[in-house]
Amino acid sequence: MNLQTKVSLKKGTRNLINYQSKVLLIGSCFSENIDNKLGFYKFRTLQNPFGILFHPNAIENLITNVINEKNYTEKDIIFNNERWHSLEAHSELSSSDKNELLTNLNTKIIATNRYLKEASHLIITLGTSWVYRHIETDTIVANCHKIPQKKFLKELLSVDEITESLDAITTLIKSVNSEAKVIFTVSPVRHLKDGFIENTQSKAHLITAIQWLLSSQAQSRDHSYFPSYEIMMDELRDYRFYAEDMLHPNKTAINYIWQKFSDVWISDEAQQTMQEVETIQRGLSHKPFNENSEQHQQFLQSLEAKISSLQEKHSFITF
Repeated sequence: MNLQTKVSLKKGTRNLINYQSKVLLIGSCFSENIDNKLGFYKFRTLQNPFGILFHPNAIENLITNVINEKNYTEKDIIFNNERWHSLEAHSELSSSDKNELLTNLNTKIIATNRYLKEASHLIITLGTSWVYRHIETDTIVANCHKIPQKKFLKELLSVDEITESLDAITTLIKSVNSEAKVIFTVSPVRHLKDGFIENTQSKAHLITAIQWLLSSQAQSRDHSYFPSYEIMMDELRDYRFYAEDMLHPNKTAINYIWQKFSDVWISDEAQQTMQEVETIQRGLSHKPFNENSEQHQQFLQSLEAKISSLQEKHSFITF
């Protein structure tokens, strides 16, 4: 008896992630979940340098600014609730010191520009089609920073607008890094603050736009779609796979989707190295009954030998 429907997945045959790869992750909070897994296994990554970005326009704007090496000045930031903010970045970058914020923004632009040019893979996680337009500047923002709602207009991006934005993103990336592989996915997190019907419409627009983009033969060769959202909605269709807020995937769901991603996008050779890394990580987290015992000292020597052996093959790995 089969009590679960499975999303059909096919192992990639080219451009798989390995320990030579450099992965850039941009998008919703689900990008953090994937990055945490890649980080645990000691892959080289850069995740959301401007903080969580929920919609395609914010991601397109970030990529544009990174490639153009935008220099942020005081006219690009605003003051609200005793803190300085950028409407193009998440609140985690905000600061009570405007110079600190500007320095941070400009430093991240330069670092991300350098990383983007070297990246082998970009994982772009789209969260929503709903956006907020700042009335005063007539621009769609990445984050409202708890500025009064009356200063924004809420809009739903059309499928055409999202497709155009995604096409611009891939074109921009190719202009500086023709070898980079872009993997699109849609966040399984439900944005129910927009409403049940509105959330479904929002996700549908994202999925449709991605599929329209990938329907081009040229785009389908260079870029792909990983069905995080579909796995959550179909294979994990039970509230026991959600966190207490009933909106975010819980640890079990994240591990499950990560395993699916790993099966599809991480090379067999790299998965063998991952097993070595996991053994070391578990060893490092082990709490002995007696730190001074001969048995524990032998355990530490064995662990150090495993770390040295791994670092001979991958010098960038540190524990």
